[in-house]
Amino acid sequence: MNKNLYELLGLLVSICFILALKGLSAPKSARRGNLIGAAGATIATVLVFFAPLAKAGDKHHNTLLIIGAIAFGVIVGVPAARKIQMTQMPQLVALFNGVGGGAAALVATVEYLNLSAGSEKPSAAAVVATVFTVIIGCTSFSGSVITFMKLQELMTTRPVVFPGGRFVIAATLAGVLGTGGWTIAARGNTPLLVMGALSLLFGVLFVLPVGGADVPIVISLLNAFTGLTVAASGYVLQSTLLIVAGTLVGASGTILTRLMADAMGRSLFGTLFGAFTAKPQEAGVAGEARSVKSGSPDDVAILLNYAQRVVIVPGFGLAVAQAQHTVRELADLLASKGIDVAYGIHPVAGRMPGHMNVLLAEANVPYEQLVEMDEVNPTFPQTDVVLVVGANDVVNPAAKTTPGCPIYGMPILDVSQAGNVIFLKRSMRPGFAGIENELLYDPKTTLLFGDAKDSLTKVVSALKAL
Repeated sequence: MNKNLYELLGLLVSICFILALKGLSAPKSARRGNLIGAAGATIATVLVFFAPLAKAGDKHHNTLLIIGAIAFGVIVGVPAARKIQMTQMPQLVALFNGVGGGAAALVATVEYLNLSAGSEKPSAAAVVATVFTVIIGCTSFSGSVITFMKLQELMTTRPVVFPGGRFVIAATLAGVLGTGGWTIAARGNTPLLVMGALSLLFGVLFVLPVGGADVPIVISLLNAFTGLTVAASGYVLQSTLLIVAGTLVGASGTILTRLMADAMGRSLFGTLFGAFTAKPQEAGVAGEARSVKSGSPDDVAILLNYAQRVVIVPGFGLAVAQAQHTVRELADLLASKGIDVAYGIHPVAGRMPGHMNVLLAEANVPYEQLVEMDEVNPTFPQTDVVLVVGANDVVNPAAKTTPGCPIYGMPILDVSQAGNVIFLKRSMRPGFAGIENELLYDPKTTLLFGDAKDSLTKVVSALKAL
């Protein structure tokens, strides 16, 4: 392919990626942005096979192996993405993110080993870029595997700390940086491989102290890491496309991480390492009996029927029950009765950024009804009923009243200021952060126990009969 045409198509792909990020910045345009990004990635993948060769007579190597790898990825990835449940979407994102970082680290390592085996030694700049790629890529890969295991509940979702943990993490990081310097100075294969192994260990230790509602922030941070890894590997491979794509992912991931940390009301350092300095949470009085007020679907329907304003707060439990279509039916029914209905969206509700937006978009909920936390909080004193469906930590007053608890300092949806709170729960089990919710014992709170979809279906039927 002509070099000018190749560069022009590369520019087109870069524009696609930029437009994709712009589209993904709002729920209404997110689908279009995703399609534009996918189209750009497809063009970029095909374009690789037509890259201009450095010398006359050169040819592309391992073409059949590359096509086979792409075919294998399509065969595995497409069914997995289509069949994945909404509740498992964060796990899928974590895995895809980890695979991207690991792939970039492997490619950079192989390229470095090939250069080392040749007659010309790699330049200092290429070695530095390789070291950076391997460190960040391996850290992102192993860290993403741990986030996947936490989200899948294959291990505890709580922070994992052990005596001297912070010193072990610091020593491992020192080892990674030390072997990185060794690799740059010696330009040998052994220090590079040792550095990769230590980076994998550091990724595990880096994520273990994070738990509960902080896990989505780490997913976003690791996504930024992967972007930086891809950009650095683009330098190693002399690929402008990889540099542009990686830089965009790294920059957007960094911005999102900062925004999410702000939404949690803490610094990024506190999110990552706060478990080592957190004070123990005071335990309740042993044997203390606490009563809650439970109701029936008919009770809830009557309360909703005479309300003037209702705010629905969705959470991970809504995704588990696959009740998004039922909650949309309830909202439409309330609106037909002249009741003002809105959805209160917390920035970290669910288990990944935008989880609730995606879930409700699947049920074609109007975007205008989705109200962010900062906008909906001032309206709660004028709200007659708040319907909490599967959320817990994002409405838990402990974030304001209980120093030392995992979510302390996190801004929450102030649903306790509403006239009535209806809480749909399967049981009294704590939320993802693993702490009790005092809102459940508030006199104005009514609990409706059972599967959210089944409970909402009964409420809709009772409401129609009124």
